Amino acid sequence: MLAKERIDDLLNRKGNVLSTEGDKIGSVGQVYADDADGQPTWVTVKTGLFGTSESFVPLEGARLEGDDVVVPYTKDQVKDAPRVDTDGHLDPSEEDRLYDHYGVGGNSRAAYIDTEAGRDATYGRTQTDSGFAGAGGFHAADANDTVGRDTSGPTADDAMTRSEEHLNVGTEKQATGRARLRKYIITENVTRTVPVQREEVRIEREPITEANRGAAMSGPDLSDEEHEVTLHEERPIIEKETVPVERVRLGKETVTDEVTVDEEIRKERIETDGVDGTRR
Repeated sequence: MLAKERIDDLLNRKGNVLSTEGDKIGSVGQVYADDADGQPTWVTVKTGLFGTSESFVPLEGARLEGDDVVVPYTKDQVKDAPRVDTDGHLDPSEEDRLYDHYGVGGNSRAAYIDTEAGRDATYGRTQTDSGFAGAGGFHAADANDTVGRDTSGPTADDAMTRSEEHLNVGTEKQATGRARLRKYIITENVTRTVPVQREEVRIEREPITEANRGAAMSGPDLSDEEHEVTLHEERPIIEKETVPVERVRLGKETVTDEVTVDEEIRKERIETDGVDGTRR
């Protein structure tokens, strides 16, 4: 069993409760200590969706392993344990149910001081069952100063506990799809207008003047001649080059939506007979 000096350390670690096979049962919830000597006797394990359910596990035979607590029980055994409210105190009857489930013997059951009744919590189980109440000199209800008695079983308290379910809603992140970037090549026609130049033949005539008479009379009077002119023109030249134009990347942003959750919860109601018909 863990020493009481390790309780604060255990809770601050925020570790998990592991089974004997090393399976994670759940996260550490609360530690319940013996009212008489303060020794830790129970630990609650948060299980279920969002850790909304807590199961009690005895700390007898448990050990610390890093930030985790290893208990000598299986995962299924813990999840099938009787459901007990984590209201800060364990009644003897609740301890009995839990000890019976885990197979812990009666001699090893921890005794604690019941602050509400002002007596050792094991007294109502051991002394009253040993014949003292049967002699007519003692009744468990009188010893507890309770008013009335539990008609459905042995009197365990001076009041009836009313419980109700509370709806705890959380969120979890899950993948809904994947997006990727892919580039591929397409072909499109591009039209450009480019100005080009070309040479054309033009006949120029000039009259014979004193200035060109010598050149005109330098040849024979009559002859066959041929003149040739080379013509030029410009033609478009097409070249292609690849240039970067932009960069594209994938980004994520978080948007917030509102989702309405509709779920049924159960509540206990307490009715009184013979007291003004008041209901709660």
